[in-house]
Amino acid sequence: MVRGDNHRMRSTVAARSAPVIDDPAHRRSDWGTLAKLLPYLWQYRWRVGIALAFLLAAKVANVGVPLLLKNLVDALAFKPGDAVAVLVVPIGLLVAYGGLRLSTTLFTELRELIFAKATEGTARSISLQVFRHLHALSLRFHLERQTGGMSRDIERGTRAVHSLISYSLYSIVPTLIEVTMVLTLLAVKFDAWFAWITIAALVVYITFTIIVTEWRTQFRKQMNELDSTAHSRAIDALLNYETVKYFNNEDFEARRYDENLEKLRRASLKSQSTLSLLNTGQQLIIATALVAMLWRATAGVVEGRMTLGDLVMVNAFMIQLYIPLNFLGVIYREIKQSLTDLDKMFTLLERNREVDDVPGAPALVVTQGHVRFEHVSFAYDPARPILHDVSFEIPPGKTVAVVGPSGAGKSTLARLLYRFYDITGGHISIDGQELRSVKQTSLRGAIGIVPQDTVLFNDTVEYNIAYGRPGATREEVEAAARAAHIHDFIAGTPKGYDTMVGERGLKLSGGEKQRVAIARTLLKNPPILIFDEATSALDSANERAIQAELRSVSQGKTALVIAHRLSTVVDAHEIVVLDAGRVVERGPHAELLARGGRYAEMWRLQQSGQDGG
Repeated sequence: MVRGDNHRMRSTVAARSAPVIDDPAHRRSDWGTLAKLLPYLWQYRWRVGIALAFLLAAKVANVGVPLLLKNLVDALAFKPGDAVAVLVVPIGLLVAYGGLRLSTTLFTELRELIFAKATEGTARSISLQVFRHLHALSLRFHLERQTGGMSRDIERGTRAVHSLISYSLYSIVPTLIEVTMVLTLLAVKFDAWFAWITIAALVVYITFTIIVTEWRTQFRKQMNELDSTAHSRAIDALLNYETVKYFNNEDFEARRYDENLEKLRRASLKSQSTLSLLNTGQQLIIATALVAMLWRATAGVVEGRMTLGDLVMVNAFMIQLYIPLNFLGVIYREIKQSLTDLDKMFTLLERNREVDDVPGAPALVVTQGHVRFEHVSFAYDPARPILHDVSFEIPPGKTVAVVGPSGAGKSTLARLLYRFYDITGGHISIDGQELRSVKQTSLRGAIGIVPQDTVLFNDTVEYNIAYGRPGATREEVEAAARAAHIHDFIAGTPKGYDTMVGERGLKLSGGEKQRVAIARTLLKNPPILIFDEATSALDSANERAIQAELRSVSQGKTALVIAHRLSTVVDAHEIVVLDAGRVVERGPHAELLARGGRYAEMWRLQQSGQDGG
């Protein structure tokens, strides 16, 4: 019987993933999903074999219980005063009965103990492979995906591995083995009617359960969607707590949340009513089969063809068989849901890498750090080109700045240099090595970045600085912090380098986060640096301090500076002016001012404060 449907349902509600992941066209058949799982289990094949042996032993012991019970009941039909029958036969059967019950439990626990490593190992292997694969996917995928939905896909997929193995090995296979043994025993020992009644009941029960469960799926899916919507609305309002308070919209958010809860309530009631129908129908089928079996057995006792022990044995067999069948609705639904969840995770695993290394790609070897953009064109969307025939170079050890209005394509250059995307035309090279021909890990290992919006992990200050070079010692972390002029601030906090920075580093100010980013990059110590609007969000005092540190950091290194405020790049070796994805001017600061072109106009506007810079 299916119980606790609503509670179990709510505990496994999945947030929606990116559309491409949930697209039904991408889903394989249930057998196809199982076929994808089998190679992971195959490495534990010996454990599977041993577990199945224990499973069989447990079922043999379980089937032996009713047989022993029959002998125990028949043995009680002794003549009064028969001391041997009283002292030997019943006591021996009682001890054997207890031994069989213990054996069933013992073999079951041994099976689970042996197979636990296979279950956990399989789940770990798949989850780790998906995690690595997601980090290998392009930035485009991660900008389009919904983190909550994707994390739920991984979480549910991992749980699905446990569920599939558990329900198949611990529920379905044992039940099939036990049904086969019992039917064979009843048909051979008594008559075929017992087997036919049981088979007919099983067929009707399974057919009814599958049909009703499939019909109920639409209501459960509706509950999933409404519960997900209500959850998302609540989380969104809580994450935007300050905005809700700014506009006095607590009642508005409560009403909106309540509307979703009401829809969820109605869907839950509909789901519960169909659950009751399923439970009632299942019990009706079971009760009918039990009455038919007991009628047949009772008639056999009356006619002398069967003993009282046979009647008890048949009844015990039926109870043992129908107890697991009571959970068939749950098992079938959970297996279907687990196959869907596992398929979603496999679909994630099968996402093609938009940016991939060419076979046999060598590692990037940086000798001087000479960066060259040659006739580079790029578009996130073919219908909307971003860069058009962009050419410039950054000589070894020099700093080149790229400036221009918002949307000119400045930050896109940094993403292309990191090879988060592949260019659609032209070439980008470092020391003559085309970026698309070298390993991405070596490329990104040679570049450090201080971004405009520094995002920190919800961990300690030390962890976030050491992220630039995992495994660095505390002394090395402190040295990098001193060079970034943040050591004194960290040392002045109660917990020092063990201070938690909060989610996305929100416990730190903008200037403090930028200094942590600088320290992290200093610890990495790459030959090529990118400063992507690194000071645009800071006030003037912090900006000047951070700029001085950035200049110190970039001494002797090849640096690409992306900036909106022109005052921050006057010392650059060369300034490249980008407008609408095209290079419109280039040269040193003084030379560009003397030309009186686009750069001079931008400088004049910013100096007069008209550009908001």
